[in-house]
Amino acid sequence: MTVLVTGGAGYIGSHTVHALVDAGERVLVLDNLSTGFVSSLPKPMLPIVGDAGDQELVGALIASHNVEAIIHFAGSTIVPDSLRDPLGYYRNNTVNSRALIEAAVKGGVRHFIFSSTAAVYGNPARVPVSEDDPVAPLSPYGWSKFMTEVMLRDAGAAHGLGHVILRYFNVAGADPGLRTGLSTPGATHLVKVAVEAALGRRPRIDVYGTDYPTADGTCIRDFIHVSDLARAHLAALNYLRAGGASVTLNCGYGRGYSVREVIAAVRAAVGHDFPVHLAGRRDGDIIVSVAAADRIRTLLNWTPQYDDLEAIVGHALAWERRLMAQQRPPARAAVPA
Repeated sequence: MTVLVTGGAGYIGSHTVHALVDAGERVLVLDNLSTGFVSSLPKPMLPIVGDAGDQELVGALIASHNVEAIIHFAGSTIVPDSLRDPLGYYRNNTVNSRALIEAAVKGGVRHFIFSSTAAVYGNPARVPVSEDDPVAPLSPYGWSKFMTEVMLRDAGAAHGLGHVILRYFNVAGADPGLRTGLSTPGATHLVKVAVEAALGRRPRIDVYGTDYPTADGTCIRDFIHVSDLARAHLAALNYLRAGGASVTLNCGYGRGYSVREVIAAVRAAVGHDFPVHLAGRRDGDIIVSVAAADRIRTLLNWTPQYDDLEAIVGHALAWERRLMAQQRPPARAAVPA
């Protein structure tokens, strides 16, 4: 039996692929390589190059590789970009996901794990926010993910497709063994941007909004280490295999840090200051995003290993220094679709 991972050469996808391979799973990666890197995958693994929305390709992969489960990462993830290009986000995140879900149903796939987001909650009425609280996305990105959640639930009810929807809070850090990390040029993740600024790879870090109703005026986020998140996907797969009912789960630690606190943690890790530019608020930004995270721990028997901002920043910093010190290995040819 094979686990098909869409977007498996990307940031979170590659960490999950490593976790699956470490656990002895048979893994097949489908990625169009628009933001992913072949070098992020376990050697000698090569991805099938193609789109998750290509039903003919996905159907052939399901049939020829005896695909039992799909873990779906492929999609666009930048909130400001979704405000500029909403139709592109609905196409890439919602339309392609619909095609993938249909291919899974037609191919007899038993389990489906979906990469969703805390952006579906918008500015929640209470913090920490639970899976049962209302959704109110502030961006096309959040809506595109929630629309896919609805389609997946309906397909599960109609066709018996068992699924786990994982709503990520703010993912950061890198594989402690430095096998993979966030390599995308121009990435917008706060920890990544702060580390790059601290190491001189960016001229500065911009802080968007310093007048929010928080202790220091900046937004607050629940940061989860990417390796803990990868292990959550493996736990979700085992849960479904054991007969677990379809469920939606928050992926966070239940504790928030402000933008200023993250910058301070990076400053402490590198041992020097770096330029910080204070700017105005940015459309689509959520003020406070912290998970009610008890359900995932209980239901999936998931225990975080890196629930510590210092560890998250330290691993991100080590990865960034690796990128600076070493040129990327020669590209390995991908398997054509």
